[in-house]
Amino acid sequence: MSTQNQTPLVVMVGLFLAVTAFLIGQRLDDVMAPAESDAGPVIDWSQYDLVDLTYAFNSQTPYWPGENYKPFELTTIATLEDNGVLSKAISLPEHLGTHLDAPNHFESGQPSAEKIPVETFFGPGVVIDLSLKAEVDPDVLLSREDVDAWEKEHGRVPDGAIVLLHTGWGRFWTNYERYKNQDAMGTLHFPSFSAEAARFLIDERNCKGLGIDTLSIDPGTSKDFAVHHLVNKAGRYGLENVAQLDKLPASGFDIIVAPMKIENGTGGPTRIFAVVPKKLPPAQ
Repeated sequence: MSTQNQTPLVVMVGLFLAVTAFLIGQRLDDVMAPAESDAGPVIDWSQYDLVDLTYAFNSQTPYWPGENYKPFELTTIATLEDNGVLSKAISLPEHLGTHLDAPNHFESGQPSAEKIPVETFFGPGVVIDLSLKAEVDPDVLLSREDVDAWEKEHGRVPDGAIVLLHTGWGRFWTNYERYKNQDAMGTLHFPSFSAEAARFLIDERNCKGLGIDTLSIDPGTSKDFAVHHLVNKAGRYGLENVAQLDKLPASGFDIIVAPMKIENGTGGPTRIFAVVPKKLPPAQ
C-alpha cells in the first residue's frame, strides 16, 4: 500500500472507532479522554478486552442439515505466480457458521438484511448461562424462571440489550455430527430459548436481538420454530453459532454486531465483538 493511501485508511478507522464508541453507549464515556486535536474523543482501549465471538469459516464449518444447504467453499481464482495477485471466491448458504437471521427470515413484511437499522447492531450485552442444565439434558429450554433467576442475581436485563444464551455447545464445534446431534429419525437435539422466555425478552425487555452458541435460536426438536417467528415478527434478529460465550461475564459489557450487508438477504455471515471492561487495579 502506498503512503498516499494510508492516510484515508487511518481516518476511516478513526471514524469507525468514534462512531462505535458513540453507539455503544455511556459506559465508554468514562475512559474517553480529550484529544490533542480537533479529531474528536480518543478511547483508551487498554482498559478493554475485545472478545471475538465469531468462528472462522472453512469447509468443516457446521451448517443447517436441510435440503439445498451445503458446506462452505473457498476456491482460488487467481494466484501470485500466474496473475500477480492472490484472489479467492467463496460459496456458502446465508445461514452457515456464525451468522445473523434477518427479520424477513421467518416473517413476511419484515426488513431484509441490508435494511436492519444500524443502531440495533450496538447494545449492552447479557449472557445467560444454561450450560449445566444442557450438560444433563440436550433438549433443555431457557425458561421464564431461568430469566427471573438471572435478574435476581444480576439485575434487570437492560433495555435494548443483545441477549446471548450460553449452552456450552461450543465445545462440539469441531465435531459436526455431535454439534447437530441428529438422531436416527432425523430430529436434532440441542438446547435453546423457550418461546415464553423469548417473548418476555423481546416484549418486556425490548431486546434488540437474541443469540446462541448452537445451530438455532429454536431448540433442535422444534417443528414450528416459534422463537424465530416471535423474534422476526417483532422486527428483531437472531444470532446463531456464536463463539466464546464462556469468555464473557453475565453483564457489564457491550456488543458490536457486523453482518454482511446482502441486499434482499435473509441473513448472512456476521462478525460479532464483545467490548469487556478490564478489572484494572485502582490508581495509585
